[in-house]
Amino acid sequence: MEDTKQQFEHVIAICRDLFVKKLHDYGAAWRIMRPSSVTDQIFIKANRIRSIEIKGVALVDEGIRPEFIAIVNYGIIGLIQLELGCADKDDLGEKKAVELYDKYANQALELMLMKNHDYDEAWRSMRITSYTDLILMKIYRTKQIESLGGETLVSEGVDANYMDMINYAVFGLIKLEFGE
Repeated sequence: MEDTKQQFEHVIAICRDLFVKKLHDYGAAWRIMRPSSVTDQIFIKANRIRSIEIKGVALVDEGIRPEFIAIVNYGIIGLIQLELGCADKDDLGEKKAVELYDKYANQALELMLMKNHDYDEAWRSMRITSYTDLILMKIYRTKQIESLGGETLVSEGVDANYMDMINYAVFGLIKLEFGE
């Protein structure tokens, strides 16, 4: 499990690096996004991955790796938006944005470690295509919860679904980075 923790931290560092660079270039322009828009953005990325997996070819020469990175970053953005609410403008400095990013990345790591313990690293025996399908399922669940105004009877909330999407995307990135 120590390998898993190190691999998780490695791929999260890649995602964080891109987040920081985009934060420099664009600021926190994503602060205007409502959580439902973040969910839709994650849907676009996951749907593209599935499309490439099914068709076997990408016409835009980027592959699935950048899309998994985007899912991680938008998942964390979604968690930030749930905490702060959406804004009318970029109202978040770079330091605070990165601090919040790290907070949620660490929470995702802790959740993964607990689940990984209970499930005995079953994710390592799964196919990357299954992560894609599970992310899409979590997106559809999230959309349903959003349409219910967050009022569920027995289910976890949007935040738990974002966490799971982050972790499935990390698993995909680990397999892409380190192989099976």
